[in-house]
Amino acid sequence: MASYVVILIETGNTGRWLRNMFFGEVGAVSVATTVNKGHDPEFWAEQATNRIVSVGGNCHPVIAEQAEAFKEIVETLVCFYIKEAIKSDRTTLIGELEKQGQSEMANIIRRL
Repeated sequence: MASYVVILIETGNTGRWLRNMFFGEVGAVSVATTVNKGHDPEFWAEQATNRIVSVGGNCHPVIAEQAEAFKEIVETLVCFYIKEAIKSDRTTLIGELEKQGQSEMANIIRRL
């Protein structure tokens, strides 16, 4: 049984990521696992959106509501483009397999 683990370390300042990697400063850590597959586009869209848009806890409720609505739109768009990138990559892979005479493997990829 194959497992896939993603460990995300948040430091609050992406500019300090490299320094933190070498000196061991760690912020909040979250772990997400799957069995026999990678994470789906929705998972990665949520992760990306959480890095792009952050809603402060001390802001006015109306502003927080607008920010959450904006965050949902961003997540939807990020997910859409992740799915498009996956389709594009599969199209490239299928083309390469067919060029190499591997039409059976290309058909397997098509059915995914």
